Order: sequence, then structure tokens, then C-alpha cells
Amino acid sequence: MGTPTILSDLGTEILIPICAVIGIGFSLFQWFLVSKVKLTADKPDGKNVLNESLIEEEEGINDHNVVQKCAEIQNAISEGATSFLFTEYQYVGVFMVAFAVLIFVFLGSVDGFSTSSQQCTYDSSKQCKPALFTAIFTSISFVLGSVTSVISGFLGMKIATYANARTTLEARKGVGKAFIVAFRSGAVMGFLLAANGLLVLYITINLFKIYYGNDWEGLFEAITGYGLGGSSMALFGRVAGGIYTKAADVGADLVGKVERNIPEDDPRNPAVIADNVGDNVGDIAGMGSDLFGSYAESSCAALVVASISSFGNNHEFTAMMYPLLISSVGILVCLLTTLFATDFFEVKTVKEIEPALKNQLIISTVLMTIGIALISWIALPYSFTLFNFGVQKEVKNWELFLCVGVGLWAGLIIGFVTEYYTSNAYSPVQDVADSCRTGAATNIIFGLALGYKSVIIPIFAIAVSIFVSFTLAAMYGVAVAALGMLSTIATGLAIDAYGPISDNAGGIAEMAGMSHRIRERTDALDAAGNTTAAIGKGFAIGSAALVSLALFGAFVSRAEITTVNVLTPKVFIGLIVGAMLPYWFSAMTMKSVGSAALKMVEEVRRQFNTIPGLMEGTAKPDYATCVKISTDASIKEMIPPGALVMLTPLIVGIFFGVETLSGVLAGSLISGVQIAISASNTGGAWDNAKKYIEAGASEHARTLGPKGSDPHKAAVIGDTVGDPLKDTSGPSLNILIKLMAVESLVFAPFFATHGGLLFKIF
Repeated sequence: MGTPTILSDLGTEILIPICAVIGIGFSLFQWFLVSKVKLTADKPDGKNVLNESLIEEEEGINDHNVVQKCAEIQNAISEGATSFLFTEYQYVGVFMVAFAVLIFVFLGSVDGFSTSSQQCTYDSSKQCKPALFTAIFTSISFVLGSVTSVISGFLGMKIATYANARTTLEARKGVGKAFIVAFRSGAVMGFLLAANGLLVLYITINLFKIYYGNDWEGLFEAITGYGLGGSSMALFGRVAGGIYTKAADVGADLVGKVERNIPEDDPRNPAVIADNVGDNVGDIAGMGSDLFGSYAESSCAALVVASISSFGNNHEFTAMMYPLLISSVGILVCLLTTLFATDFFEVKTVKEIEPALKNQLIISTVLMTIGIALISWIALPYSFTLFNFGVQKEVKNWELFLCVGVGLWAGLIIGFVTEYYTSNAYSPVQDVADSCRTGAATNIIFGLALGYKSVIIPIFAIAVSIFVSFTLAAMYGVAVAALGMLSTIATGLAIDAYGPISDNAGGIAEMAGMSHRIRERTDALDAAGNTTAAIGKGFAIGSAALVSLALFGAFVSRAEITTVNVLTPKVFIGLIVGAMLPYWFSAMTMKSVGSAALKMVEEVRRQFNTIPGLMEGTAKPDYATCVKISTDASIKEMIPPGALVMLTPLIVGIFFGVETLSGVLAGSLISGVQIAISASNTGGAWDNAKKYIEAGASEHARTLGPKGSDPHKAAVIGDTVGDPLKDTSGPSLNILIKLMAVESLVFAPFFATHGGLLFKIF
């Protein structure tokens, strides 16, 4: 049966770590290039002063005060972000230890903590390692996943706060220079995260293999803890970061722009530092952990299914590592793609920014298609069997290539549809902006309608990719389709992290009192970043849907359910309750942002009213109090939504059993995807409608402006409503979908043996 693969096992063992190391090396190289932009005002020596003064004398480029101010502001933002993340990680660390113990107790008790070998779940003729050791190793991989996720987020935040002021200073030389600094820093984060995730997972598998030997079923069951760890940290990071950033943003906007008529990021606004810190902890640290979680889970889902297919049964190492090989090639492809933006083509004007970012997606997708074809040809036997709910299904290697490819291209389609609905270059956002003529109410109505409508095409794209991949290669196909969507994660993250970095750069320019021209350049960078952030969220949601379905399939197989029948009451009640959960979760996160913003508004008002000379700019506001309000609120408010997601599978599994739990997972997946897409796109559209009016680039936009006009005020209200939608509820929902599925998979052995207490009593 097992035909050998072209790529030898030794080749695989060398290729995967080498790709990961190349990725880490490339990100350090990009960081080195960014660090060449100096933040210290050097005393002019003869030859430098000549070149510099020739570049742009009228810009006041040699103004040491500006450089010093930028450095001070950057320092304040960096300190705020670091101290917040440390506070968050203390709480999350306690949770991590407690949950690792919980995993050990639950999984160890499956076999009454016995240390003797047990029959394998899928092949009763073989003996597998005892459940107790699988419990220990699952706990270890959970901690590893958690730590990797936290480090990914933290490093991303450090790089972003390092690069924001450098982007501002480069903007004095022109928009192209600023773009390259912001983009390179995004690439640092993207490659570091992709390579790190791959390397840690690969090392973990190899270390666990020393104990497990030939018991691959147990080995890859223990590895699922890695995905659970990655995503549970991402949940807290996303929710806490989202609440932090939006409380500050909403508070700053409502008092500053609407009541006091001062521009965004004005240094007189007390909440302005908190707002800029928020961009780094929410959009960067949260986003990083989130995509790392998706990546870890789709790899785990694919590995679990493969371990009980012919790859695992015949111990074909190269074919088994196919999911990791896809990611390895992805790193090389993204490396090549990044060079297109930074070295092969230079961005010279504002008009070229968005196309340059969009081309990144197209180039990486096209190159990746070739990469996948190559890997499918050399790393897979021509024909093999895959586990499909109790039976083995025969599959050819080109069919798997199609599965990964369909996921990859579906990701691109979702990205472009999101862009169409959220970029102010197209009619949907322009219509929303136009509706601001008649006030905030029509703006809200149009924005909501746009969000709901934007769900249609992405859902069809996801549906087609599920149908194709499932038909060709069962659940394994769905898992690798998710990996296909995430295979260009380094590029996706680079254009994603670019957004908050340029947003911060604009804030720093405003606070340092730089000229209007520079602010215009940073605004152009920021508007493009807003759209790419929306594209990134589209990717995250689309991949979450596929990952969740793959994990669901692995869970159903592991819990030994052959079919999930919707018509049985056990399953149906699970379905309807599961569909309700995303609404409950969104309610919690939205309300948290609202109540935190309320405190912030009161504090900002208090400072404007009580600090003499604040509006005139003679007195300094008290930034620290606002930072503290955001920090305290987000740490306190991240616990209830987190508990809802983490406890639901446990409660349902223990009391109602695996069939009801399978209903809950399906329900939450189906309704969560819809709310996540519509919330993200509604918020993004409102934000860009406001920017469209502010920029006044077209005849139409000028009839609605300028800043401070009635339509503009209506647009600001829409943007403020959309903030928690696009940055707190929407992005956290995709974690809810995946996290419940991966948690169910990890605890499946326990639920299968001891679950369903209520139905056992009656």
C-alpha cells in the first residue's frame, strides 16, 4: 500500500526547521533595517547636515525638538502597552496553570489514573500508551501553546511601538519612505510569528515522539493541547485588548471631537495616549495571538485526522508532516512576496499604497499555489487513505492539492470582498458617507445594512471550499483547506500589523505638532491600513470557520459518534443554544466597552472642566489616569466573556454529553461566522466613511465636509458605534468559534467515558 514519497523523512526533518529558521532570520533582518532610522537628534556633523538640509529645508527636518517630542511620545506609548500586557499576563498566567491542572485531572481520570497500556481507540488490536501520560503531555503542550501565543503577541507589540515614531519621522521624507518602515515592521511580526509557531510545534512533536514511539494516535492527541493553549491566550488577549483600545477611543472621540471640536490625537485630549496604546495591545498583540491560535489549531486538526489514517497507521513521517510542510513553504513564499513591496517596486505616491498592499495578497496566493503543488507532489504518496467517520476513504495526492488550493483562493476572495465593502474607494462606503447628510440615524441604518449584505459572498466562498475539500478528502481536506487559507499568514500579518503602526504614526505626528503635510501623508497610510486590517479580519474569520469545522470533525471522530442527527432532541437543543452563544458573548463585550467608555468620558470631561489652561494648551492633561481606567476596566471585564467560552464545552460535555455538545459546536460555528463578518465590516465601513468625509479627496466628499460639519459629526457617531463592533466583538467571535471546538476535542476522551450525567440519571 504505502508507496514511498519523493521527499525522504530525513529531508522533511531538515526542511521544516530550516524554513522556520530562515523566517526568524528574515524578520530579524527587517528589524535591523527599521532600526537604522534614528530616534535621537544627533549633533550635526559637517557632511550630514548638507544632505539633510538639501532634502527638505522647509519641512524643518533638522528640528531637534520634533525628533525629541516623537521619542518622548513613543516612549509613553511603549511603556503604557508593556505595563498593560504585564498586568494582563499575570492574570492569564494564573488561569493557564489552573487550566493545565484541569486538563491533567480530567484526562487522567478517563482510565482511573492507571499507568498500564490501554487498547487504542481506533484499532482495538493494538496497544496504546496509558491515558495518564497522554493527560500529562496534553497539559505540557497546552502550556507550550499558551506561552508561544503570549510571546507572539508581546513581541508584535514591542516591534509596533518601536516602529511607530520611526514611521512618523520617515514621513518627512515622503510617503514612500514611511510606507516602507511601517511595512517592514509589520513583516518582522508576521515572519517571527509564523516561524515561531512552526518551530515550537515541530520541536514539540519530535520531543513527544521520544516517549510515544510508534503510538502516533496518542502522540497527536496530546499535541491538540498546543492549539488549545494558543487560542485560549488569544481569547483573553483579544477581549482585553479590544476593550482597552475601544474604551479609550470612544472616550477620546466623544469628548474631543464631538463636544470640544478638537482634532483626533490632539495632545490636549487626556485620553490620547491611552487611545494609541490601545492600538498596540488590541490590534497587534491580540491579532498576533489570534492568528497564531488559528494556525496552531488547523495544524492540530489535520495532524489528529492524519494520525488515524494510512499516514499514521503506516508511520509515514513525511506525509504525516504535510500540514507543517505547507506552512514551511508558506514562509519561503511570503519572504519572496515581501521583497516585492520593499525592494522590487517602490511606492512613490499616495495612490500606490493600497495597490501595493493588495498586490501582496495576490502575489503570495499565486506563488503559494505553485508551492502547494510542489509539496503535494514530493511529500505525499500517489494514493493513500484518510479516516472518514469510521471508514477509510481512498484519496490521491492531487486531490489534497485541490483542497489546500481551494482554501487559499477562498481566503483571497474573502479578502477582496471585505475590501470592496470597507474601502472608501468603492460605492458601498461612499453611500454610507452620503447618508450622513440626514444625520446619524440614516448613517447607522446604511452601515448595518452594508454589514449584513457583506456576509453573502464570503459565506458562499466558505461553503464552496467546504464542499470541495470535504468531498475530495473528508475532514482532513477541510483541515488542510484551513491551512491553505493560513499558509500565507506571514504576509497577511505583515499587512495587518501595518495598519495600527501607521495609525500610531499619525497620532504621534499630531501630538508632536508636525506640519499639515506630514499629517496628510500619515492619514493616507492609515486609511489604507484600515482597509487591510478589515481584510485581515476577513481572513481570520474565514479560516476560523474552516478550522472550527475541521476540529468539529476530529471531535466527532474522537468521541466515537458516527453520525450527528439534527432530528434527535439532544442534538437540536444543542444547536439552538450554540447559535445563541455568539450573541451572548457579543453582548458581554459590547457592554464592557460601553461601561468602560462611560468612565473614560467622565474622566476626560472632568479634566477639561477642572484643569485651567488645558484647552488653551498651556497646561498638560493627566494622561496616566486615563491609561489606568482602560487597564482596570479591560482586565476586570475580560473574565466573564472568557469564562463563558471556556466553561460552556465543559458544562455541556459533562452534563449533557457529546451529542448535545456536537450540536452546540455546530450552532455556534454557524451563527458566529455571520455576526463576526457583519460586525467587522459594518465597523470598518463607518470608520472609512468618516475618513472619506475628512480627507475631502473627491467632489462628493467635499460637499459633505469639512471636519466639524453636520454630516461629519454624524459620521463620527457612526464610527464610534462601529468601534466596539469591529475591534472587540467581531474579532473575538472567531476565537469563540475555534476555541470551543478545540477544547471539546481535547476533552473528548473524558466526555466520551464520563459525560452526559443528566441523561444517565433520567
